[in-house]
Amino acid sequence: MPSSHRKLIILTAPSGSGKTSITHFLVNKYPKLSFSISAATRLPRGREQNGVDYYFMSVAEFRKRIDANAFVEWEMVYEGKYYGTLKSELERIWNMGKIPMLDIDVKGAIHVQQQFAGDCLSVFIQPPSVAELRRRLESRGTETPESLNTRVNKASYEMSFNHHFTKTILNDDLEKACKETETVISDFLGWN
Repeated sequence: MPSSHRKLIILTAPSGSGKTSITHFLVNKYPKLSFSISAATRLPRGREQNGVDYYFMSVAEFRKRIDANAFVEWEMVYEGKYYGTLKSELERIWNMGKIPMLDIDVKGAIHVQQQFAGDCLSVFIQPPSVAELRRRLESRGTETPESLNTRVNKASYEMSFNHHFTKTILNDDLEKACKETETVISDFLGWN
């Protein structure tokens, strides 16, 4: 599947680090980049829409696609909650002549990076601290105390993997982190 004209960009980070905000900033600024829509078995939050924010599916449908080898990567990120990147999603974006931007979890990012060595750029968005990450997640108002603790514990673990990626960018200021990520991507794609 990987080839020299099929590049992709991975943004990864613990939940609440700002990777989705940075991804949207870049996709909105550069029409050549396209947000890779992940598949998920969780329910939509707020105004999320199927086929726009995620491909929402049942656990049974997700498992059927695992068995059919339909994913580039997939993980059970939280108990009973699967997320993954469909091969068909990358193909859809490449067929439009665009570059996929994957906004995915740390384990999935490592897996994709191994498959597309040389054709992908992986950027780890580092939160300033675990305490700040907790504050950001609390401010969303979408977490129960139990799910908040699960996310914070997982984030602490994921932060130890930052050295596995091409570049680590500290997000202590979102605008600055967006600009730094933009520079790294522009360099990788030869846009400078």
